[in-house]
Amino acid sequence: MTTETRKDITRPDGISPSQTVGPFFHYGLTPGEAYPHVPVSADGHVAARGTPGEHIVVTGRVLDGEGQPVPDAMIEIWQADAEGRYAHPNDKRPRASNTFMGFGRSDTKADGTYRFETIKPGRVPGPGGRDQAPHLVVAVFGRGMLKQLHTRLYFSDEAANDGDAILALVPADRRQTLIATRDGQTYSLDIRLQGEDETVFFDV
Repeated sequence: MTTETRKDITRPDGISPSQTVGPFFHYGLTPGEAYPHVPVSADGHVAARGTPGEHIVVTGRVLDGEGQPVPDAMIEIWQADAEGRYAHPNDKRPRASNTFMGFGRSDTKADGTYRFETIKPGRVPGPGGRDQAPHLVVAVFGRGMLKQLHTRLYFSDEAANDGDAILALVPADRRQTLIATRDGQTYSLDIRLQGEDETVFFDV
């Protein structure tokens, strides 16, 4: 490997500069109408129609620090099934459905909206042997980010929220940034990247 020196700065030749995590991923993950020949792998469909459990829609908007929609972000979710069991080798418990992977991706539209069709997860083991409240693990990818942001989505109609050890780590006046409200079979939660009512993100 050769190097070049310029104004007392030495760098290895051939190393590319650092990149953000978006929005270049859209071609491969969220092609839409722009690239109809590319399969869509971020369409928000997590659970097939016959998957056991309560089928729900999870939606919301991704907003920047000024409250404006982010039209080219991507949201990933990871969740347990309705019985609180993960599709992961470390979870040795038998699952009700071997087809439910509990993982999904959704792009954001022009108005910043993301959308998932999934099932409501069950409770999973947590710290100290206590079960956690039903939740989705959420990752946010977008332009200007050097790495994805991690957060959680809880459900407003779950009494178990009050005893969740992870949610208890969040100051009481900020917990609402993680709790999706219910309207019929739809849960809604906006993800605010900065500013007033910024979503709580976790250092993982």
